[in-house]
Amino acid sequence: MATINILITGANGQLGHEMRNVLAGDSRFNAIFTDVAGEDVSALDITDETAVEHMVADHAIHYIVNCAAYTAVDAAEDNETLAKLLNTDAVGILAHVAKRHDARMVHISTDYVFDGQGCIPYIEDMTTCPQSAYGRTKLDGEHQLMDTLGDDAVILRTAWLYSPYGKNFVKTMLTLGNDKPALKVVFDQVGSPTCARDLARAIVTVITADKWHPGIYHFSNEGVISWYDFTRAIHRLAGITTCDVQPCHSDEFPAKAHRPAYSVLDKTKFKTTFGVTVPYWLDSLEETLHKLGF
Repeated sequence: MATINILITGANGQLGHEMRNVLAGDSRFNAIFTDVAGEDVSALDITDETAVEHMVADHAIHYIVNCAAYTAVDAAEDNETLAKLLNTDAVGILAHVAKRHDARMVHISTDYVFDGQGCIPYIEDMTTCPQSAYGRTKLDGEHQLMDTLGDDAVILRTAWLYSPYGKNFVKTMLTLGNDKPALKVVFDQVGSPTCARDLARAIVTVITADKWHPGIYHFSNEGVISWYDFTRAIHRLAGITTCDVQPCHSDEFPAKAHRPAYSVLDKTKFKTTFGVTVPYWLDSLEETLHKLGF
């Protein structure tokens, strides 16, 4: 099997870090890790089409994996132009460059493309109706990609991403659990946590499958839980016993951006298409906490 030249954007983020871990030592890939800056990644501004063009051409890229995004959900309400630049325009640039070089692209999207008012797990072709600037710009990015690349594109929608890297809910709850005697966490928002390492493995599965399967897929860990129950599990597994965690309603924590009340993604299409099982959220959480020293 010929070596696969793969370009990973957003390599300093949670998923980018896990892509580095998953691809480390895998002789099937020649991976080029990029971000806006960083000592151990190649600098690449994905909003600069000329720069992207040179990177793809110079390394004869076969696949682009776009892990880059503007993910500050509340800040996007005041900075929608910047969110659009990264979540929509940059995706279009990557897609157009990929098309010119006969490359394929795997792009990460979000549960925020839905309105979050459902009561059954979202399947890929359900009606999208984003309720925030973040969701709107991510959905527009999906459209840019599919309109440009079509059958050479895969979109993986995910939710509640966490890892040992960067800022995320799991690490925040560990810090607060150790620092505060009491904590309120919303119980009226439910979804499925996603371990970034599991998502990285899913991306590799997409690329290395016997056949290319374009289209939109949903991927998160198995199971359904509220943010409150997720916090209780984090503290229990980490041995945090000094913080009294209590449930509360979302309206007790008003935020600029609308949060989906229901973010459960149906993963049947992904599991059936690629013939895989998806890890249970609790098992993946336990593995992540072990890596964090708990």
